[in-house]
Amino acid sequence: MTVATGILGGAWPAAVRSAGPLEIFALPFMGRALITVAILAVAAGVVGLFISFRELEFVSDGLVHAVFPGLVAGAALSGSAGVLPGAVVAAILAAVLFTLIEHRGGLGADAAIAVVLTGLFSLGVVLVSRQEGYVAELQELLFGRLLTVTGADVQQILIVAVVAVGIVLLSWRAQIFRSFDPPGSEAAGFRPLAADLWLGIAVALLVVAGVQALGVLMVLALLTIPMAVSRLLSRSFAILIPLAILVPLLAGVAGLWLSFEWSVGSGAPVSPGAVVVLLLVALYGGAALFRSASNLRAASRRTPDRRTLSGRAEA
Repeated sequence: MTVATGILGGAWPAAVRSAGPLEIFALPFMGRALITVAILAVAAGVVGLFISFRELEFVSDGLVHAVFPGLVAGAALSGSAGVLPGAVVAAILAAVLFTLIEHRGGLGADAAIAVVLTGLFSLGVVLVSRQEGYVAELQELLFGRLLTVTGADVQQILIVAVVAVGIVLLSWRAQIFRSFDPPGSEAAGFRPLAADLWLGIAVALLVVAGVQALGVLMVLALLTIPMAVSRLLSRSFAILIPLAILVPLLAGVAGLWLSFEWSVGSGAPVSPGAVVVLLLVALYGGAALFRSASNLRAASRRTPDRRTLSGRAEA
């Protein structure tokens, strides 16, 4: 039985079962979970801008999977104290490796990255399967332990997320130039390899910040879906990041509240990370429908009426 099961399983007092959202988020573990989601939503909104513009979703997926063996190796060597250092080392090494493959790989970057990420993830599964409590640990690494983050965990997540955002902000001009005009950025004196390395390291650190609490699946969703939703809803560059921050915040609040209500009501724990991911996917689906409807309306306004065309032809 995991700690999350102990938190959300079993009997709860009637006052808690009938509590509203404000009372629910006043519970310490729910408050810490919400703060964690908020920190990562802000960081992912900034870093995710360039993941989307540079079409690095597949590389981000590779980094998320590459962190897995680092987490397991760090825990095996030094216990809980070694988890974060192990994840940092694995993530940065993977970011450098993927960037070099993209720039210097001769067989195609996507194929090489696919080989590397599947190999690293399989290595992580082999490592974790040799430990006791293998199934529970694998489940936590995949789906996270959002409801059991401690105050120290929140501090670590905040520090790593701030460093990741700081790297992107310090290289902002290079990243913007590289995203919209790669040849021009090189002609202007920006080094493509350096810009890509900095972005890769920022993504890797953000993955490290979130993967322990959110798990592999939710981190990947947080890095890619909010900015995709934002770009579907708006064509204005100025509000892309605010929208990409607002989307996971809404999904996080709703997902945590729904998972709590369902878990307390049924007595069986529901993974809050999985609920948040499903809500993000639903928001993406709604945004895609909105964009399709907007495109159809615009197309209908541009298409002249048939009767108008026939009248012009007779004249």
